[in-house]
Amino acid sequence: MKQASLSKNSESPRRVLVTGAAGFVGSHLVERLLADGHQVVGLDAFLPYYPRPLKEANLTAARANPRFTFHECDLRDAHLEPLLANCEVIFHLAAMPGLMLSWQDVPLYASCNILGTQRLLEAARHSDIQHLIHVSTSSAYGVEACGTEEAPTRPISPYGITKLAAEHLCQAYAHNFGLPYTILRYFSVYGPRQRPDMAYNILIRTLLAGQVFSLYGDGAQSRGNTYVADAVDATVSAMERRAACLGEIINIGGGQVVTLRETIALLEELTGRTARIEYHPPRPGDQRHTAADISKAARLLDYHPATTVRAGLAAQVQWQTGSSHSGGVATGAER
Repeated sequence: MKQASLSKNSESPRRVLVTGAAGFVGSHLVERLLADGHQVVGLDAFLPYYPRPLKEANLTAARANPRFTFHECDLRDAHLEPLLANCEVIFHLAAMPGLMLSWQDVPLYASCNILGTQRLLEAARHSDIQHLIHVSTSSAYGVEACGTEEAPTRPISPYGITKLAAEHLCQAYAHNFGLPYTILRYFSVYGPRQRPDMAYNILIRTLLAGQVFSLYGDGAQSRGNTYVADAVDATVSAMERRAACLGEIINIGGGQVVTLRETIALLEELTGRTARIEYHPPRPGDQRHTAADISKAARLLDYHPATTVRAGLAAQVQWQTGSSHSGGVATGAER
């Protein structure tokens, strides 16, 4: 393992690289790192999963900061080593997201999530990278994602399979080449800038527009939601607490579980609108329940999510109410 000293809560600014920098969580992470005084190199390919202007808008604040450098590039074919020059830490968030689309284009998901990750890892091992923080997903666990990191990994969608494969690549590069890594498994992140294909964005959008919300399943499916600022706190903490979390897989959840029915009722209250629901059979790959055991995150990262579901949804409603950048794809309950 590479030897380096990245002490907890170090005040020294670092040069870090963020893949997926224009995405939902990535853009929030970039802004937090800049606010903390770091130099940030951002990468994004702007693949046409949803309209490019939505992602461009996510970068507005970061582009105004002189400590932010952005490169539009695809991890699958870009020459990556020069982009990693002088970077101490990589935050790897770039991936092809979404459960349902992954059934339609398995080669795309395999190339983005497996090949793209492998090429980044290969470049990292030839660079002076001291820590690679790889963002993964609760979809690695499968239909029931409830419990600790020791729970079996049985993904039930091509998306989950490719994300788990990327985790294994991180572990293989650590074993064979000493690449220092940490894996964070996010659970159902929501909040301002949430992707337009995700359930809460769609539900809020349809409520505000008086449109029908397509609910797949019976509404009793539950999620341990994670507000985006809490996910970012955990991710930054992984960098600051490097010594405690090297080689670890850590669940990042919000600590509060709600069913979809409860979420609909809460959003009806927050928007003052009544949802128009159209029920459909469950879809292949949908998770039934997710509830992260975050005791390991609390112990290693001092992670204590601070945002209730009510407060987080209120913030997302406020963003979608005042934003022209929250829509743009067909409706459906992607989670």
